[in-house]
Amino acid sequence: MKSIIQFPAKLLAPLRKYLQHEQMKLMKSKSELKREDPFSDSLRVDDNADIGKEAAEQFGHHRSEALRSEVDKILINIRKTLTKIKIGKYGSCEKCGRLIDTDRLAINPTAELCMDCQRKTVTPVRRPAIKTKPKKPSGRKL
Repeated sequence: MKSIIQFPAKLLAPLRKYLQHEQMKLMKSKSELKREDPFSDSLRVDDNADIGKEAAEQFGHHRSEALRSEVDKILINIRKTLTKIKIGKYGSCEKCGRLIDTDRLAINPTAELCMDCQRKTVTPVRRPAIKTKPKKPSGRKL
């Protein structure tokens, strides 16, 4: 039977505190983004704005939505990490079960995969082939 190696609780306590603090900051940031969203203004519907103002509101709304979506993703990762700490599975790779390098966790405390599994997961970015324009015929017969 394989024994599970766990991080000592005294090492995880400051990490838990840090993640909870980050979670609170992100939740506050998310509510501020919601307030800044031009579409949250109830008087907006009654306002017969010119096309420039309407475009600015559309842009502001889409920006706000995109930022809130990113904050949601980070919050989900933090919650998952806090749950792993609570159940004693923090620091183990979700795919292979091996311990994630502590240097990696120091940089990204919400890392879910070890570097080997991360490399296998990430597909390399392929550059599009460079298309050259065909040369125009010179008009000479060969």
